[in-house]
Parts: sequence; structure tokens; C-alpha cells
Amino acid sequence: MTETKTDIQDVKKSKYSSSFWTANATELLERAAFYAMFISITLYLTDLIGFTDIEAGLISAVFSSVLYFLPTFAGAVADKMGFKKSLLLAFALLAIGYFIMGAFLTKPSTFISLFFIMVGGAFIKSVITGTVAHCSDEDNRARAFSIFYMMVNIGSFSGKTVAKFIRVDYGLEYVNFLSAGLCFLAFFIILFLFKNIESKGEGKTIGEIWQGFLRVVTNFRFMTLIVIVGGFWAIQHQLYATMPKFVLRTVGPAASPEWYANVNPLVVVSFVALVTEVTKRLKVSSLTSIGIALLIIPFSALTMSMGNVLPKLSLFGQILHPVTVALLVGIGLQGFAECFLSPRFLEYASKQAPEGETALYMGFQNITSFFGNLLGFGISGYLLTYFCPDPNKLSPELYTQWQNAIAGNGALPAVYSHAHYIWYAFALIGFLAFIALVIFAKVTQGIDKKKELRAES
Repeated sequence: MTETKTDIQDVKKSKYSSSFWTANATELLERAAFYAMFISITLYLTDLIGFTDIEAGLISAVFSSVLYFLPTFAGAVADKMGFKKSLLLAFALLAIGYFIMGAFLTKPSTFISLFFIMVGGAFIKSVITGTVAHCSDEDNRARAFSIFYMMVNIGSFSGKTVAKFIRVDYGLEYVNFLSAGLCFLAFFIILFLFKNIESKGEGKTIGEIWQGFLRVVTNFRFMTLIVIVGGFWAIQHQLYATMPKFVLRTVGPAASPEWYANVNPLVVVSFVALVTEVTKRLKVSSLTSIGIALLIIPFSALTMSMGNVLPKLSLFGQILHPVTVALLVGIGLQGFAECFLSPRFLEYASKQAPEGETALYMGFQNITSFFGNLLGFGISGYLLTYFCPDPNKLSPELYTQWQNAIAGNGALPAVYSHAHYIWYAFALIGFLAFIALVIFAKVTQGIDKKKELRAES
């Protein structure tokens, strides 16, 4: 990719160019917009649009999984268009998509809006990371991506925090107007402040990327690990698929799923550098670190199931619901597990790439979330339907009992007595993923030893 004169001048003037800081600022806005919406996506689809829990889960599964699949292909288009035009297109699509979600509460408009958000988001993921890489060199690239990662987490945290107030005070649909406004602001920041990075005629074509994708998916070892690690993300993404409905239906409308979900990025930001450094110093292999993550994650799900057995706790004079306590601890464990997984999985992925194809393999490592979201969101609706149904679909008598229980008068209706079984299902997925990883490690180690013996003989 070729820098423009203005961008080169910026690099000479400062450690990072103005394009770098502009891109990171808009990344913060985009992540705040996305997570403000995404934390309540299944609530939106059921409570406002009228889909069932099962339908909402399946729609969210397709939306979120394809969103992780498209960026590499969108990046090829962005290379041809140029970064500035790509970002303007992306934020225009996002702003329109979020606005439609808030303004038109119909099923056809919902599909249109999710499509716009999916395509716009795919461009953002590829172009912003491309800008960070382009505006840094070997000496400061690690710090550049740490700044980018910080912006992602600040955006995620702030978006979900503000979304709680808007949902409670104004209504769920108004969260989408917040998201639209943030993307509208980002559009004008890019329009007036982003100094273009041209890359026309460079990069891979869609056809070349598709051929590369086929090479990745036919790498049996790498794809096996991707599917196994998908089990981790199937559990972790229950922060968005299941947890909001679960807590609002078992604790009540006063619960704050947006804030509970923020425990995850808080733990990751606080401990990921420390965990990565300690595992490196102790010479823990990347595969072993991944295994530790897969061992922790099912216990996080089991912890989240314990709301029915924990006593009520008091914190700073406030009584905490047992379900809230179980969820907070479980979400914290998820974040801690992610500290072991994310950096070391990227390391493992880079080592599996044939010579000259590291970028290709790194570009497709997000397929783990593709599989994780398909599974996690896909089964979430079924589990909610059977174990934690929508109170609005109960009989009048049961609905009255539910209202009284939420107010602290009596127990929840019997249909909620096994609501915690939902987390058993995800714990089982986690344990199966861990067992699969152990088998994977044994088999691959055996294959590698045989190759070494053949090379020596």
C-alpha cells in the first residue's frame, strides 16, 4: 500500500500519524455503538419485533457469525477503494442500519438493518486494523495495536454502560438511535479529519482471498483447533445471547445485564498482559495456555448456574440477588480464561502458517468466533424457551406469580425452577471442548514425533 504525501508528513512530525489517531477515535465510537446494540439484540428481536426466542437466537447466530467471516473479504474491496472511501461507506451503512432499527420496528426492516450493520462492520474491522498497521512500523507496532485494543475495550465498556440508562429511561429502541448518532459522528470525523491512505491496485483480489481461504480450511490441524476453540466462544458470547434475557427473567427489570457484561472487558484489560507475561516466563506453551482457558471456561458456566443455591449477599448496604452474584463471578472467570486464550491462540495460529502465509492465517483466525456464534446463539433460543421462557407468554395466573416473585413476594413459577440448567448445557460444551483439545494435543504430538524420527533416520 502507498502512503500519500500528507500521511508521510504526519509520520515525520509525530510518532503516529493523524490518520492513526483519527482511526482509533472512530473505532472507539463504532465499538460503543455496536456493543450498545449487541448486548440487547435478542431482547430487541423478541420484545420489540415479535420473534420467538428460538427465531431471535437463530437470526443473531447468522448475523454475528457472518460478521466475523466477512472482514477479510471486505478488506480486499477496501484495498481497491482506498481506506477513506471505505470508512465513509462503512459508517454510512452503520448509521443507516442503526437508525432503521430504531425507527422501523418491523421484521422486514430488521433484516435490512442487520444486513447494513453486518456489511458496514466488516469494512470497519478490516480497514481500522489495516490503518493501525499502515501507520506504524516494526519499532512501535506492538504499542500501536495495544492502543487500538484499549480503544476497543473503552468503546465496548462505555457503550454498554450508557445503553442501560437509555433502555430503562426511554426504551430499547432508543439505544439504536444512540448507535446511529455515534456512527454519524464518526462519518464526519473521517470526512474532515482522516488523511487518506491510498492502496488502489494493491492487495489481494476476492478470488485470491477465496483461494487462500480454501487453503486454510483444508489445513486439517488448524481447522480442528479452530472448531475446538469455537466451543470457548460459544460460552463466552452468552454474555449477549442468553445472559440478558436470563437475568431479566429471573431477577427482574431492575437488573443490569449491560453492566454485568462489562465485568469481562474489565478483567481482560486488567490481567491479559500479566497472564501473557507469566505464561511466557514459565515457558507455558501456547497450546497449554489454550488448554487452561478451555478448562476454566466450563467452570465459569457452572458458576453462573449457582444463583439458585447462593444466599443473598450485602455489598455497601445493597442486597445482591444470588443470580446476580453468580453471574458476576462467572463472567469474571470468563474474562480470566480469555486472558489465557486470545494472545496465545494468535501465536499458535501464526506458527501453523506455511512460510509466506502468516497474514493469511491470521486473517482467518476469527473463524473461531464464526463457529462459536453459530453454536452459541443457535442453541440459546431453544434453551431459553424450555428452561427460562418469556414471562409475557405465560398464562395470566403465572404472569401474576412471576410479577410477585420479582417484587420479592414468593417464588418464581415452576416453569423457571430449572432455569439454571441452561448453564449446564454450556458447561458441557466447555468440557467437551477441553477433552477434544487434550485428544488433539496427544494426536498432533504423536504425529510430530513420527516426523522427527523419519527426519533423523
